[in-house]
Amino acid sequence: MPQSIDELVALLDLEEIEAGLFRGRQPDTSLQRVFGGQVAGQALVAGMRTIKRDREIHSLHAVFLRGGDTSVPILYDVEPTRDGRSFSTRRVVARQHGKAIFYMSASFQVPENGLDHQDPMPAVPAPEDCPELGDLLAKLTGRPREHWDREWASLDVRYAGDSREGGALHDPDHPAQARVWLRASGTLPDQPGLHAAVLAYASDLTLLSAALVPHGLVIGDPRLQPASLDHAMWFHRSFRADEWLLYDQVSPSASGGRGFATGRLFTGEGRLVASVVQEGLLRVVG
Repeated sequence: MPQSIDELVALLDLEEIEAGLFRGRQPDTSLQRVFGGQVAGQALVAGMRTIKRDREIHSLHAVFLRGGDTSVPILYDVEPTRDGRSFSTRRVVARQHGKAIFYMSASFQVPENGLDHQDPMPAVPAPEDCPELGDLLAKLTGRPREHWDREWASLDVRYAGDSREGGALHDPDHPAQARVWLRASGTLPDQPGLHAAVLAYASDLTLLSAALVPHGLVIGDPRLQPASLDHAMWFHRSFRADEWLLYDQVSPSASGGRGFATGRLFTGEGRLVASVVQEGLLRVVG
């Protein structure tokens, strides 16, 4: 995976083959399947490349159909479903080896004023007072910190607490909760669409892990076969992905080999900027 923010930006800079058809490169990675956030971020960029500049992403809904092959590029085919006065809709299909691996529908809106309210951000320790995710995963899995940095160094992620027994969020009525601070590990250009694509990339990293909290497992555990199944995001307010965002994650249910989780993303000042919902495969294999 990209080991710096420059590599992540390059990963999201698609090659246009012809009108509505784009090619996404692959990073150097030890992962056996393409990271779901990479496909979501690249697909969002493909959709944005076909949109008028006066429109911004406000929602996306995606389904992961097949595991992506990390050894070959991904083709993104964009269907211009609708362009209205205020909204535009795009359908993006990602393909490898002649087969669809991912579908996404995305909606874009001309910014406008309207009713405004939000839930408050929960009280959490400051990012500087939270352990880095790489250190925590190294401790929990026994794999060295360098293993995690090789894949995720383009993001700065700090663990702000969870609901395990004795944890800061422990609550018998809500046993699967986790919070992280995250940001890009460097300064991004002043391009709102790029910040949205980076957030789509980052949103897939930790959300499903909330469903594992009550079970004493983590993503990367050899006993676990995880995979994203579907993913939806709503973008509420402007933000920068290179500034700290609190990812407040809750899993109301896990059953049938699947986990379901929701997430809210707040700026450091407490503005709710995005909401995320995901279901994923969480199959225990050993």
